[in-house]
Amino acid sequence: MFRISHFMQLLAAAESDGAMPAPRAAGSKASPGPVVIWNLIRRCNLTCKHCYALSADHDYAGELSSAEVGAVMDDLHAFKVPVLILSGGEPLLRPDLFQIAARAKAMRFYVGLSTNGTLIDAPMADRIAQANFDYVGISLDGLRDTHDRFRRLPGAFDRSLAAVRLLRTRGVKVGLRFTMTAMNAHDLPALLQLMRDEQVNKFYFSHLNYAGRGNIHRAKDAQFAATRDALDLLFERAWRAARDGLDEEYVTGNNDADGPYLLHWLQRFHPEQHARWHEPLRRHLVAWGGNSSGVNVANIDNLGHVHPDTMWWHHSLGSVRERPFSAIWADTRDPLMAGLKSRPRPVKGRCAGCAQLDICGGNTRVRAQQTTGDPWAEDPGCFLDDNEIGLTTPPLPGCAPLASFAARRRIPIEALP
Repeated sequence: MFRISHFMQLLAAAESDGAMPAPRAAGSKASPGPVVIWNLIRRCNLTCKHCYALSADHDYAGELSSAEVGAVMDDLHAFKVPVLILSGGEPLLRPDLFQIAARAKAMRFYVGLSTNGTLIDAPMADRIAQANFDYVGISLDGLRDTHDRFRRLPGAFDRSLAAVRLLRTRGVKVGLRFTMTAMNAHDLPALLQLMRDEQVNKFYFSHLNYAGRGNIHRAKDAQFAATRDALDLLFERAWRAARDGLDEEYVTGNNDADGPYLLHWLQRFHPEQHARWHEPLRRHLVAWGGNSSGVNVANIDNLGHVHPDTMWWHHSLGSVRERPFSAIWADTRDPLMAGLKSRPRPVKGRCAGCAQLDICGGNTRVRAQQTTGDPWAEDPGCFLDDNEIGLTTPPLPGCAPLASFAARRRIPIEALP
């Protein structure tokens, strides 16, 4: 996860104070455990086009019981996991969700809820507010027509937007989540305006990742130029919000090339700040370290299998029914886990020769694995050109290089369908 607003606030404070604080040492953490995204249930009332869990509206056999969930939570607490994100499927369909949330809050986890919002009416909004979730993320795939088409449910947009309003009026911290593809990129500016109009203070922008239905639709992933246009818009908006002291947070996920791209954005659009703050900002980006799958981010699925993140459901590291999460997470006998925890990672192709590897950490390994079968191949989702990554030597054997960015087709956002 790339916290755009954090870095923009550093820049804004540096402009005001005349100095940027030193970052924490790379890899240092206040808590040794990872953030855990927990798919408590696979069932969902929707069948979204880009669902990585391939969920449907029926029960799935073998899901963890309430007692099993409680035992896992005890282990996570002892392992000093700081954050639980309760997800699905649609987590509101799990009958014991609020008991699980209450126990998690009592154990002092930061507890988030990830929902499509369509099941949130006034009574449900009351229950969510009373549960005292630290954050509730609601996914919108665009404005009404686009969103309903993605969600395959007429009226889904109106129900989700109503949920945002119900929660916000009850004092619940709500954020909008948006996964961009070529089919919905044109709605991004309007969604950002909707965020401000609805007084929502967090926006999560997800690049399309190649897993589940997202894998099926990867041919419709947004073109690289559209990705860059979208980031230009997000970065500028976050910069102005930081400079103006607005309570707004912008975050991206599933493409760690966003970190190096921030430096190029600053050079193009704010050259004076770039000349002054490039080096200290780069040090902060290196301390961030890029992709954290298998290190600072973990996933537990509905059956209790542990994965390096939510996009690795096809690769299980072990089951919490057989071994504690803490034992699974610390075990590097699995070659994938050993590689993910390595610094630098054993990447190939363009990634191996990239001068920004210390920032992005090799980017999203599941994208490489889904497209080539090799988790250490170059990430095909990298939208930076050879000059931007300082590629001065031929890529290593084992992976064909990407064509230079200059040769790729460039499509402005407004021209996308």
